[in-house]
Amino acid sequence: MGGALLYRRILLKLSGEAFSREGKLGIDQEMLGWLAGEIGSARKSGVEIAVVVGGGNLLRGASVAGSLIRRATADWMGMLATVMNGLALRDALESRGLPALLLSSVPVAGVCDPWSGRSCREALATGKVAILAGGTGNPHVTTDSAAALRAVEIEADVLLKATKVDGIYSGDPRTCPDAVRYDRLTYEEFLEKKLRALDLAAVALCMDNRMPVVLFNMFESGNIESALRGEVEGTTLVAGT
Repeated sequence: MGGALLYRRILLKLSGEAFSREGKLGIDQEMLGWLAGEIGSARKSGVEIAVVVGGGNLLRGASVAGSLIRRATADWMGMLATVMNGLALRDALESRGLPALLLSSVPVAGVCDPWSGRSCREALATGKVAILAGGTGNPHVTTDSAAALRAVEIEADVLLKATKVDGIYSGDPRTCPDAVRYDRLTYEEFLEKKLRALDLAAVALCMDNRMPVVLFNMFESGNIESALRGEVEGTTLVAGT
């Protein structure tokens, strides 16, 4: 990984899966430590890093919505789950000597700071990792859309979506052996092909703001650093010519 850095500031989107073992719930201490190490190594390369965290390892809003819990309420519960993951990641980073600031779109006084673009940019400029929780602060909005919005707000150079799959495929690679991975797609091609690796609202927001997106496998050591240099196996979404 000796190539030059392609980006000055990145927005890294992590799902709740990054905090737990495959098929498990909760926060796995070993996974958390590994995740902090991967982010720390990338930060030490010189790039500014903001991280949007999901909360699906603790609670998915859609899964608890029902006759007794309104969907909006369930989504608020999911947003609070992202705050818990953010707290865990902050402490894990600081335990490694890497300063971090947790900002939440959902106010949690005494626990974390309220989200603002100015606070985030100031934290990044002073070398801190900015952890962004609470989604957009609104129900019925995915963390993909929150990541796209925050990437635009903080003027990131790229949105990196870390998943358990190494990019965007023509079909589900787990059930379709003939599925082909795309190395590069335009936003328009993504929409035309009706692909599902990203929330459509997030794609539309990135397309309107010409925000490139790189999707890659989070669970291989060194992949964040490789993505910073354009060397990771994955899929890049870009504006058409």
